[in-house]
Amino acid sequence: MSRNESKGSVHAMADAKKIAIIGGGAAGLAASIAAAREVKRTGACADVVVFERDDRVGRSILATGNGRCNFSNANPDAAFYHNASFVGAVFEAVEREYAEGGNVTLSGGFSQNAVLRFFDGLGLLWREESEGRLYPMANKATSVLSVLRDAMRALGVQEAPSQRAVRIDVPDRKGGRYHVRFDDGRVEHADAVIVACGGVLARGLLPESVPMCDAVPVLGPLATDGPVKSLDSIRVKCVIELHGADGRVKARETGEVLFRKYGVSGIAVFNVSRVAEPKDELVLDFLPQVPTEDCEAFLVARARRLRETFGEDGAHMGQLLCGMLLPQVADVLLHSAGVDERDQVSGEHLRALAYVLKGFRLTVRGIGDARQCQVHRGGVLVSAVDDKSLQVQGLPGLYVAGEALDTDAPCGGFNLHWAWASGLLAGCAAARSALGASRGGKGSSC
Repeated sequence: MSRNESKGSVHAMADAKKIAIIGGGAAGLAASIAAAREVKRTGACADVVVFERDDRVGRSILATGNGRCNFSNANPDAAFYHNASFVGAVFEAVEREYAEGGNVTLSGGFSQNAVLRFFDGLGLLWREESEGRLYPMANKATSVLSVLRDAMRALGVQEAPSQRAVRIDVPDRKGGRYHVRFDDGRVEHADAVIVACGGVLARGLLPESVPMCDAVPVLGPLATDGPVKSLDSIRVKCVIELHGADGRVKARETGEVLFRKYGVSGIAVFNVSRVAEPKDELVLDFLPQVPTEDCEAFLVARARRLRETFGEDGAHMGQLLCGMLLPQVADVLLHSAGVDERDQVSGEHLRALAYVLKGFRLTVRGIGDARQCQVHRGGVLVSAVDDKSLQVQGLPGLYVAGEALDTDAPCGGFNLHWAWASGLLAGCAAARSALGASRGGKGSSC
């Protein structure tokens, strides 16, 4: 659809009620389906329009999970989220909206929750991988976007791509319409508006009276001080801990670490980045299967076995790490321990190496590459939003969903689960607000 064609479709029913959704990502698309279903349920006449600044809706969905779309998690506990109590209340509200009579068996026998029931109803099949990560059975993000857009078309949702909203003005009078202004000077009027475009863009869109905090990139790589340049592109499986300036352990993760010239990356690093601050220390354990107090004895026994096999060649520190670590990693650890690979094995050298193997330290400088961050923390303060509808306090008809709210979670499908859930709740509530309808009862078809 061209820009001019999309404009024409937006104005096709000028006298109808209008629900404007700003942002065509996960939260926005879920909200559009929920709103359109509520309109259909009531038999009312209303346009549901998704305004997206990109040239197509759903592009951000295609980029998730390296193109596979880790669209949810089998255990989406609110405790994993920033502002957990608010998230928990929203999840409960979504479950009430999507309460089903009797037991509902989902395709594949997965546990019930509102988001999974929603996707099951759209025809999506999925499978569970490690740590509860849920991926579409087709193993492609396109399959998730396809079922969403098919539902949108079936419900008459209008897509309006390549349209950059720049400001939302409040109604001129009580019961009036919101005014959505675009970068080309055009103005759209809407009975309800859902902001689902992320915290960075939301700050410029929303009225100044809406309290917000700065959106900062998280869930990304970390820039560090330390000897990592020579390890660029090398991956290791290890345990990492994040220590605060006071020595307190702020986070702990097990998984793959990818070394970069500027620092470290990988899912484990992404997760600790949510709480990392400059001058914190990353402590990497390259031998997590060996307790710290046993590491030196482990190395002594290893040196003895190697000497039996290789003779005096097996008594060198370089040979000790051969077969245990990649050569580049071994070189860096030996250097950090103040040991040369040609040094003869000694108790002093083994103690120094054991210390580094169990606690290789890097000082955090900050986010390494903001472009790789999966989410932004910040946006609209959760205290400014009703947790039963996601309506902004004091502004009837204005709703916020997804990353536009100050909440985020670790990798594993949790952030997309939040996007779907908050979008569904905001969509139902916005439709009711626009139509002047009372809240539906148990078993709502939203």
